[in-house]
Amino acid sequence: MTAFAWLLIAVPAAAGLAGLLVRHRAAAAALAYAGPAAALACAVGAAFGNPRTAYTLADFGTITVDAALDLSPGACAVAVATAAVSFLVQLYSAAYLRDDPRYAPFAAQVNLFCAAMLLVVAADDLVFLLIGWEVMGACSYLLIAHYAKLPQAPGAAAKAFLVTRFGDVAFVLGVMLLGISAGTFRIGELGEAPAAGAAVLLILFGCIGKSAQFPLQVWLPPAMAGPTPVSALIHAATMVAAGAYVLTRLLPVWPPGLLLVVAVVAAVTMVGAGLCALAARDVKGVLAWSTVSQVGFMFAAVAVAAGDAALFHLVSHAAFKGLLFLTAGVVIALAGTDGSLAVTRLRPGDSRPAFWAMTIGLAAMAGLPPLGGFYSKEAVLSAAYEAGTPAGVVVFWAGVGASILTAAYAARLWLLVFWRGRGPAARPAVPRAESFSLWALTIATVGVGAVYYLGPFSVPALHLDLMALLLLATLGGFAVIADSWWRDRPRRRTGEAAPDRDPARVLGRARDAFAEGLYGERLAAKVARGGAAAASAAATALDVRLVDRGAVEGSARATLAAAEETAAGHRGGLVRYLRLSAAGTLVVAVVAIGVNVWW
Repeated sequence: MTAFAWLLIAVPAAAGLAGLLVRHRAAAAALAYAGPAAALACAVGAAFGNPRTAYTLADFGTITVDAALDLSPGACAVAVATAAVSFLVQLYSAAYLRDDPRYAPFAAQVNLFCAAMLLVVAADDLVFLLIGWEVMGACSYLLIAHYAKLPQAPGAAAKAFLVTRFGDVAFVLGVMLLGISAGTFRIGELGEAPAAGAAVLLILFGCIGKSAQFPLQVWLPPAMAGPTPVSALIHAATMVAAGAYVLTRLLPVWPPGLLLVVAVVAAVTMVGAGLCALAARDVKGVLAWSTVSQVGFMFAAVAVAAGDAALFHLVSHAAFKGLLFLTAGVVIALAGTDGSLAVTRLRPGDSRPAFWAMTIGLAAMAGLPPLGGFYSKEAVLSAAYEAGTPAGVVVFWAGVGASILTAAYAARLWLLVFWRGRGPAARPAVPRAESFSLWALTIATVGVGAVYYLGPFSVPALHLDLMALLLLATLGGFAVIADSWWRDRPRRRTGEAAPDRDPARVLGRARDAFAEGLYGERLAAKVARGGAAAASAAATALDVRLVDRGAVEGSARATLAAAEETAAGHRGGLVRYLRLSAAGTLVVAVVAIGVNVWW
């Protein structure tokens, strides 16, 4: 079984590295499929044995660094979700990028991304985990910037890289502090550490950056400039979910008193991102903000020490969010638009697979039973309800509010895309590879609810009152959007929609602010420019005033002044020299007599 553990990471990594060397499209496609397919098989195989293995990489006496893997049942479930979504993304990408000359490096980078996430999932050593953590950051930059000629792509990639690196600095410091304080970097052996509080807060900040949670959420919506398969990969089962997954692994060492910090982050993110999703102006923008909000549910489960509930929602989210992003790519292509909700429209009959895939994905995200999203959200709310802590109270009511908002923005997206009439664009047939990916993820989205009954996660039992509350919250969100849609219906039967038939108008004057992400990007830009200006001024003051004027020029002036005084002393004449000699002799005599008398 240990072979499965190592092959789980080694095969997609090898396929990715080999893919960087090939240029023939057929060979690149074969490697693209082989890597995640083999990883999926290894993940399924490992699930039957849950292997653990370790090899010492470095021994520093009191501390060792190990290449250690621990595929617990929860880790295997996440690994299966990651490999499955990566395989379907690769299959979808072959059709989506069929005319792209840079398909080969793209497919290789996706495989490396998959391998890096699987390493994070399986690693049982914090330093070993850091390798996958850093490789994901590099791959995200390359994948988001794939369309190099698109004006916003390079900037979006740089923003994603820099913001996540900002968090990664804290993450690395936290890992080092925690490992040194505990005397080991093995996650399963950490136990209680004297500096656990400071260490986990630093790690939390790194996870916030990776998972695009408040206040480091500004990088994720612009990352939609990358190809649609990249959006599906990052949002569904890899980078964005990595932060929440790492927090679940470190729950045993987390001081209970600091879980309230996680709760506040989760609550602000769930509700704030939900409002931004409701106001977003394009299809992928709605889905991007919804990812931020849904990952907030995972952080909410962490805040009440319910790691399995967080992992259950992670797996559920991987299915329906992968489905939604891949379907969004099909919808945008069929509509012939840039994804703007003002012009992107289809009729349900234009593409039955796209319509039903989007409908089921949105229903799962909104939390309609019996889909997986309903069970996973109920598990999170149940854990918060049973926790009986301040953190539980915060995330419970924030989760209820976020459930209302999720239903609202899901209904808004569905109505604006499919129920405003037919657009003017031609509609080519959906390629078979894309259709297969959509149907596979649709089946996964429908079937993931069975994980509650059959899966490896230990989650709270179903509560009828909470199920009713969650269902009422979902129906309440639907009702708000339906009411706005009905009020804005055309008064005459002309077949044309009202000029502003957008249910987002329920946000009133705050609509534009939420559509801009509460101006988070502008604020971040101002903070960055202000910080750069302050750093530049400090560097200038240090370099110019202290070093140049103080140390360099000051020492030169002091030397010149001493030289001038010395030269002046040598220009006094014979009489002056005699006076100075007599005065000096007198002083020496007085000192000598005084010392002699004293002793």
